[in-house]
Amino acid sequence: MELKPSLVGLVPFAAMMMAEFFDVGLITLSKAALSKGMSSFVFVVYSNALATLILLPSSFLLQRVTVTQNCVVTGISYSSPTLVTTLSNLVPAFTFLLAVVFRMEKMDLRSSTSRVKIMGTLVSLSGVLLVTLYKGPAIGSLLVQSPSSSSEDSFTSQPSLHNVFATESDWILGGLFLAIAFLSTSIGYTFQAAILKRYPSELAVVAFCCLFGTIQCTALSLFAERNNPSAWKFSLDIELLSVIYAAVFGSVINYSVRAWCIHKKGPVFVAMFTPISIAIAALFSIIFLGDTLCVGSVIGATVIVVGFYGVISAQSREEEEESHGVDHLPPSSETTPLLQTHMVV
Repeated sequence: MELKPSLVGLVPFAAMMMAEFFDVGLITLSKAALSKGMSSFVFVVYSNALATLILLPSSFLLQRVTVTQNCVVTGISYSSPTLVTTLSNLVPAFTFLLAVVFRMEKMDLRSSTSRVKIMGTLVSLSGVLLVTLYKGPAIGSLLVQSPSSSSEDSFTSQPSLHNVFATESDWILGGLFLAIAFLSTSIGYTFQAAILKRYPSELAVVAFCCLFGTIQCTALSLFAERNNPSAWKFSLDIELLSVIYAAVFGSVINYSVRAWCIHKKGPVFVAMFTPISIAIAALFSIIFLGDTLCVGSVIGATVIVVGFYGVISAQSREEEEESHGVDHLPPSSETTPLLQTHMVV
């Protein structure tokens, strides 16, 4: 039974939504494990080694993902999941610029689709800033509070982003690691797109990514933890659970899904799902942690979705135009006159 073309087009969208959910879970679990004292270097080694055992290697791929993993996990240990999800939204901008530089993405300001993509990316980033910097009053409290007290709480009782991380002495260092990690992620998306054009085997790509990641991280961990042999031990509770989750969902499934979507839709499509993690993280906090639903989260999530929809719809329109050969028409200055085509030589 074959899927209808309209349903087939939704598969990459659904796959990337699933990957973003896995990402939020990975960030939360890894932060819990690192808070108990687990080494960030050893964590990456164990998760890559387990993923390698699940995926048998059959080809060679990027080694830059090792940089990404170590920087992300180290950044998490120095900061918090909120800073991770906030800075992760640098990925769409980085990826878009790299895709334009390497001519994987068209950048023509005269084209309406290009302008919509740029505006959609900026709108999504503004939504991320809104969710992060403005919390606002709780939705339920609006029914019982007066307008004056609600307005006062919106701007005075909620801490700013700087104050949130001021309690973390190393949050600047963590932010630096995370910025490097997400730049590396964008580079990885761009190079994966190039490699998968020549070698379209997503599982083999992910398998060798994990294999070489294990080798490199082991060497790095042996150096970083050379005076701490106990760092290689882990408890059979949240630390073991986080390693298994990172291997199965963070590496095997997540990397495979992203590699497949990069192959099918390109690096910018995959990168544009990153802001969605902000909305997912807020939803998880409300459901599982009992956080209050606030006005800022609702407005910010709405802005993110609007910008995201703009980019995805523009890309879909661009693909439709290319399939009909619209973008391949020569400029009017280069067309051959109609009468000249009928001249007899």
